[in-house]
Amino acid sequence: MPTAHDALFRTLADPTRRAIFERLCREGEQTVGALTAQAGISQPAVSKHLGVLKRAGLVHDRHEGRQTHYSAELGALAPLIDWTSQMTGFWQSRFDKLEDLLKRMDQ
Repeated sequence: MPTAHDALFRTLADPTRRAIFERLCREGEQTVGALTAQAGISQPAVSKHLGVLKRAGLVHDRHEGRQTHYSAELGALAPLIDWTSQMTGFWQSRFDKLEDLLKRMDQ
């Protein structure tokens, strides 16, 4: 059964989409034209990537006249942050147990 973080991982797995999202995070709101100028791909391709990011809740758009401005929705990363925290706890516990085992083996 797909979870919220599955959709986010799938969306951000594409390097071009991830680069667009990272740029919006770093530089703030951008127009499609500005994103296209730096993306190295066509405007229709950028628009498709933005559509996927929008459906995943990672960006939102704002229309101003004939231009569309996109912004990152950082709160949408919450499921990934939660998952990462869970995995950190899991692996920390495993490493602690391994460390204990190695110490007992050295005695």
